[in-house]
Amino acid sequence: MGVLLSGCANITTPPGGKKDKTPPKLLEVTPPDSMLNTRVSKLVMRFDEYVTVGDAATEVQTSPIIARPPTVIGINKTVTLKITDSLLDSNTTYRISFGNAIKDLHEGNIFKKYTYVFSTGGYFDSLALNGTVVDAATGLPDTTNVIVVLYPAAAKDSDVIRRKPKYAVKVKGDGTFTFTGLPAKNFRIYALKEAANGNLFYDGPPTERIAFNDSLVNPGDSMQVPINLRLFQERPDSAKIADSIATKKRSDSTSNHRNRPKPGGPLSYSVNVDTTKNGKRTFDFAHNNVQINFTGKTVFNGDKVTLSYLDDDSVEHVSPINISSDTVHPLLWQVSTKWLENTLYTLKLAKGFAKDTGGGDLLPSRYRFRTLKDEDYGKLKIVFPAKYNDTIYVLRVGTEKDSVYQGRIRDSVVVLKQLKPDKYTFRIIVDANRNGIWDTGDLLAKRQPELVIPYTETVNLKAGWELIVDFDQKLQPKKDKRKKTKDDNKGKDSKDNIGKKDLKESKDPKNIK
Repeated sequence: MGVLLSGCANITTPPGGKKDKTPPKLLEVTPPDSMLNTRVSKLVMRFDEYVTVGDAATEVQTSPIIARPPTVIGINKTVTLKITDSLLDSNTTYRISFGNAIKDLHEGNIFKKYTYVFSTGGYFDSLALNGTVVDAATGLPDTTNVIVVLYPAAAKDSDVIRRKPKYAVKVKGDGTFTFTGLPAKNFRIYALKEAANGNLFYDGPPTERIAFNDSLVNPGDSMQVPINLRLFQERPDSAKIADSIATKKRSDSTSNHRNRPKPGGPLSYSVNVDTTKNGKRTFDFAHNNVQINFTGKTVFNGDKVTLSYLDDDSVEHVSPINISSDTVHPLLWQVSTKWLENTLYTLKLAKGFAKDTGGGDLLPSRYRFRTLKDEDYGKLKIVFPAKYNDTIYVLRVGTEKDSVYQGRIRDSVVVLKQLKPDKYTFRIIVDANRNGIWDTGDLLAKRQPELVIPYTETVNLKAGWELIVDFDQKLQPKKDKRKKTKDDNKGKDSKDNIGKKDLKESKDPKNIK
């Protein structure tokens, strides 16, 4: 929040001697620190050695923020800071923090944790505000590039888009924040997850997120009730989206012909079955259909698609299948059946199964794959207190990449079977409008995002495990009670089997009961 204007003499280090590890020592400050009834326009700091000033624009900060940042110059053993005193408010306490801006010239030892204080009135402001910031969608702390800002009570919500705040602090690693040295005034408070520009403005979706408090806040002593802010990403304005699409179309229509894709390219397809390695041709039968994805429009003939499997006696059987096009992605076709676990399947796409728009046949193909064993999956039992047994609450279970389950809580227990080994997260959505999904907020409409109650631990589910997730207690693993066999320990350390349980309750691929 300051401006860097640094300079120094051309000084060289004499050879030899021990490395200097002592930071610069401040000998004198003019005018003196902690002055009342003073409007500081020039601050001079004298040190015991040659110093330099670096990255002053981000390291030197004033609180409250001054409309025009101070200039900072380092020359020889002196650092000089200049302020346009006409921008200073009356009866206000100013704190100037130098961060890590000042270092000794030769070794770069930092003069840190220094804050200069003065007041334009007859007293020092000493009140505080504190609270926490979380990601509204997850209910968990959000700390990367997040700041909390204060505006005067008379400000409008739109000011956070157009004007810099009066006060700003960074959110700590645990999601907490603290303002100190505040006056006894009401403020509007916001949290911003900023883009790389760090301009202290809210630039809107999709690059930034925002949080706001429903009412004004008033600083107090350290015993005040913490303020909770929930960061959300607003939905982009539909008019702006339409404008951007129209602009893109105009740009595409005037682009050089050489950059356009050539029409009439060869039609191809891909299948989502893993056949790249003979020893690992596996398929997650619990949650997937076989998918045939085309690169363009086709004339599809499902009679030319067959699925067969081998039983334990290596006898081949034809498996009844259902083929349908995806309602969202019309170039994607789904092949479904009642999958058997640990079974070798063959998918045949015979000649004539698909034709391009010119009537040409696509190449036939065959895919062999094996479904996973039931023991290759895990099971989760999620337990809720009675207060969550209400249609307003929705459970969401997901991994880092995908949502596994989302549904209303209608009982005290939800059981999810045949889950792939992965790390799982859990959250309860307080679905105020009962539309079954989480709804984000809107700043100018003063609409808060729907509340999310997180399960704070990430659950690492392994094959053959059953875990109990209790929203009132910690994770409760159930140990495997099977007798170990040679197959259990083959190629594995015996410790890998601790905590596992046979999950052969059912071959039904449904994942909830």
